[in-house]
Amino acid sequence: MHYPIPSHRYFPYLTWTEIEAMCDRENTVIVQPMGAIEQHGPHLPLSVDSTICTTVLGQALEQLDPAIPAYSLPPLYYGKSNEHWHFPGTITLSADTLLRVIHDVAESVYRAGFRKLVLLNAHGGQPQVLEIAARDLHLAHSDLMVFPLFVWAVPNCAGDLLTPKELELGIHAGDAETSLMLSILPDQVRMDLAQTEFPQRLPNDSWLTMEGALPFAWVTQDLSASGVLGDPTVATADKGDQLIASLVQGWVTALGDIYRFRQPHTGPLTLQ
Repeated sequence: MHYPIPSHRYFPYLTWTEIEAMCDRENTVIVQPMGAIEQHGPHLPLSVDSTICTTVLGQALEQLDPAIPAYSLPPLYYGKSNEHWHFPGTITLSADTLLRVIHDVAESVYRAGFRKLVLLNAHGGQPQVLEIAARDLHLAHSDLMVFPLFVWAVPNCAGDLLTPKELELGIHAGDAETSLMLSILPDQVRMDLAQTEFPQRLPNDSWLTMEGALPFAWVTQDLSASGVLGDPTVATADKGDQLIASLVQGWVTALGDIYRFRQPHTGPLTLQ
């Protein structure tokens, strides 16, 4: 049930009496891994984002200083994936449903006495939802620290392994994700079906981009007939091994930072 999360870091294996006896629940780090079940082209399974998130988190928790109390909740495999719903197999929650799920999980975590909740997400279609949830939860409970974080946001070696075009446009089922899956679940990768497809008819000589500072709204079928955005044909397990190692090291550092983090505040406001 726990794999790839280490059993001693898996929240559901605790008893309520063990939780009640914890001496530092306020700084114990609770992580909610979040992914998606959505199409990733003809060559990758639907589980890519969930697989990457749980694998990186599991290895990071294994390597984390044992003195740092940190636990993983069960992964949330479904996410807001409606940009992919034109492709069979995609299962999506609405933004409202995802917000409500995060809210209810966070309220339960808070009621148990914990004050640090990490929303660790590997799906590019929902960071904004997590950011809204985190802000609203902190407004509801000023002593609750919520961290809406993206798996790829820590320093990693992707810039050394991928081409500039892939780094900019290979955002779904391309070299990086395929390499990671070749490392994690090679038996579920169908490299004989891998095909290269980059977004077509993007604005030329324009500041407008898919995911830059000035984005436009899009769904995957606007940009790709195969569901692929990138070049998976050059992916290798070796690149995947290197990507995982660098992401894991980044999250070991980040989880330590979160444990040591204290919410900044200015004190009571006074009227002049």
